[in-house]
Amino acid sequence: MTNISIITIGDELLIGQVIDTNSAWMAQMLNKAGFWVNRRLAIGDGRDDILRALEGESAITDILLITGGLGPTADDITKPVLCEYFNTTLIVNEDALENVKTIFSKILRRPLIERNLKQAEVPASCVVIQNKRGTAPGMLFEKNGKIVISMPGVPHEMKGMMTDDVIPFLQKRFAVGYISHRTLLTAGVGESTLADHIQDFESALPPDIKLAYLPNYGMVRLRLTATGSTAEKLEKTLDRLFTDLKSRVVEWMVTDEDITLQEVIGKLLVVGKQTLSTAESCTGGYVAHLITSIPGSSAYFRGSVIAYENDIKKKLLNVDPAILASAGAVSEETVLAMVRGAIRNLGTDFAIATSGIMGPGGGSVEKPVGTVWIAAGNDREVITQKMWFRFDRQRNTELTAANVLNLLRKFILSRSEVSGPKDLAN
Repeated sequence: MTNISIITIGDELLIGQVIDTNSAWMAQMLNKAGFWVNRRLAIGDGRDDILRALEGESAITDILLITGGLGPTADDITKPVLCEYFNTTLIVNEDALENVKTIFSKILRRPLIERNLKQAEVPASCVVIQNKRGTAPGMLFEKNGKIVISMPGVPHEMKGMMTDDVIPFLQKRFAVGYISHRTLLTAGVGESTLADHIQDFESALPPDIKLAYLPNYGMVRLRLTATGSTAEKLEKTLDRLFTDLKSRVVEWMVTDEDITLQEVIGKLLVVGKQTLSTAESCTGGYVAHLITSIPGSSAYFRGSVIAYENDIKKKLLNVDPAILASAGAVSEETVLAMVRGAIRNLGTDFAIATSGIMGPGGGSVEKPVGTVWIAAGNDREVITQKMWFRFDRQRNTELTAANVLNLLRKFILSRSEVSGPKDLAN
């Protein structure tokens, strides 16, 4: 397969001020196009760092993709370093200059200053990739049979270049391999237990098919990946092995698609023509956010009550003050009442509720930080679950959301004719 390296440039990446989502997205798109990314490297804005990365990666890769450092300020030094590396000088590209002028006069409607005009300067030896979404053009170089492409670090701009120009160019220029994946999602079982359970299956896999374990939020994805030069034989083998894998983990399987848990919930509700609401305390609307992040969720999601304070639980969800006084907000009794109140007041078929202590403070001997109650149900029955998490506030919130969505999934499947993995014990 063609070797590809991705370099992302910026001190902000190294200090954690900005998360590098560019290289992850690029790798996904390249993978879909038939390319395998061998290395991803994040470096700072220093000249020496950029030169070392260019020299080191060019020695071991066929294609080097770079993002970042192409802005109008002094710390954006990618272009001068590329000139040094390719032994060339900066010149003004007339098409890029016209693009800058158009953006400032017709879109931004701001005065154009000298610093902005420098965006149209490019190394003389490059092929310019025009930026349809911004002012900084991309640049394509070739040296010793290796391709180097530099793009802006702004995600929206980089994605436009990758989709419209870079990937089509690479597909024409290089031999594209065949890559295919099959992914399933499990819940209620640890990674090590899964590995022991399917050890003989994994050890018998052919060399062109690999199994990956991807644990996250109390769940584990299992991904089979096939690589080769032709599709037909690999696809048949992959399908056969995936069927075998599913049969071995069926008691824990949530879905045999590469989708999120909230997408699984959405599909179940669409099939059943049913609706959902959430009543959230400790998660502060995060569960509703996950649900509404799915396109088309308006077909089944009615709304959410973020009852962070007890008065809101009483007024909007009709939680009995006596329950709050005797059992407390973080209790089975309270989440039961929250589900019933959401169903009644929001008029949905199902509702889920969360109440807990996310931390770092607020715990007690009886209810330490990480204590969480969740509930899911309909107007006839509500099921609950108590959990104890030991992580920071964000992770505790994310784990609570994942668990309450999975609780709802199991509730729906156990009380409907919807087909799907019916693991009700995990």
